[in-house]
Amino acid sequence: MIACYRKILIVASVLFSGAFNFAHALNLMDAYEAALQHDPIYRSALHENEAGQQAEIIGRASLLPSLTVTHAQNKNSGTLDTGAGTRPLNFDGQVSSLTLRQPLFNLEAIAGYQQGKARADSSRAKFFGHGQQLLVRVVEAYVETLLAQDLVSIAETQLDSIEELKRVNERMLQKGEGTTTDVLETQSKYALAQAKIIEAKDELEISQLKLEALIGQKITRLVRLDDTFNSHAIQLPDGYDTWQAMALEQNAELVTQRHNVVSGKEEVKKNQAGHLPRVDLVASLQKNKRGSFVTQGLDAEFGTVGIEVNMPIYSGGRVNALTTQAVANHARAEAELDAATDKVLIELRKQYNLLSSSVKRIESLELAVKSAELLVEATQKSIRGGIRINLNLLDAQEQLHTARRDLAQARYNYLLSYLRLQLAAGTLAFDDLRKVASYFTSYSN
Repeated sequence: MIACYRKILIVASVLFSGAFNFAHALNLMDAYEAALQHDPIYRSALHENEAGQQAEIIGRASLLPSLTVTHAQNKNSGTLDTGAGTRPLNFDGQVSSLTLRQPLFNLEAIAGYQQGKARADSSRAKFFGHGQQLLVRVVEAYVETLLAQDLVSIAETQLDSIEELKRVNERMLQKGEGTTTDVLETQSKYALAQAKIIEAKDELEISQLKLEALIGQKITRLVRLDDTFNSHAIQLPDGYDTWQAMALEQNAELVTQRHNVVSGKEEVKKNQAGHLPRVDLVASLQKNKRGSFVTQGLDAEFGTVGIEVNMPIYSGGRVNALTTQAVANHARAEAELDAATDKVLIELRKQYNLLSSSVKRIESLELAVKSAELLVEATQKSIRGGIRINLNLLDAQEQLHTARRDLAQARYNYLLSYLRLQLAAGTLAFDDLRKVASYFTSYSN
């Protein structure tokens, strides 16, 4: 799975390499590629994974032979009693040795190696999860900015319609055909619409800053969701049980935590091995050049091969304390796995339900927009016929703008639920982003 994800990143870099021309509208694929290069959270995860991969190599090193060279130069001074008298011994010596040590029986080293593998696997799974989360964060920031643009556009449209109605009412009042009440109602709605525009523009600025911070680039225009987007474009998910099985097996957070549980188990074994003997094969080659009082004045070379056994007897209770600590940490890791499982399954059910219900919600809101548009037209005709009043038109326009806002938000939430469901199930991939991006074909100003 990790190798596949790396290939995806390589393909993404090839497809979207090169400087971005932000004179053109930024699309989702461009935004994702830029985030891969810039996002600090993802770059931190990348380096964390690089460090984590060394855990396996470090653990394996304890099982492999070690080779050391030592060299000492010394000055020696003493006396020699020959029976007939003493004579001084003053000489320079050199001692060089080459030592090879190969573990033959070391359960602590074996457990350390298994723990290193588990930690490296945990690091890979965690990095894979960060990659999936980056994809979702990019889409979230992107659609949040688009929604903020939509809200500004809706607010401006609402303001324009109220302003036009305001002018009409004022002209009618001047001609003696309108009422002061109509003018005051319109002025009140106009002031509220102005306030909404200010609020919407503030939210747009913040949303845009979030996206720019994520991708590290200034943006001018975004490719937006096509107005003809069909809520049936994405196939509805299989039964929930299928998604739950995939999540329990593939969710990156759960995979990471399972490796942490294995690492904790090996830590227990490693500390328990502190009571057991260690057996090493030791071979050494030593060269003495007048290196001792025995061989002073002579050069000697020694070679030895043998088995060395180390049997720990007592270390002040350190081994028992470390083992107890490791058992407690292992139990904590298991509890954290249970908590993570509950959290993932809750999120999975939430996104599954949202995605399943979003189709009907979008269809209902599409109908609501059409009905609201017809209501505005009918109200305008009724006012001209003297059946309805000015306030009815303002209410109808408010209903239309609210329906348009809810529809835009529902469409974006539908796409996000699809990605978040895949994320919770651990199946989110680059193709899912490409699929979602294909629905963004219009252009924003």
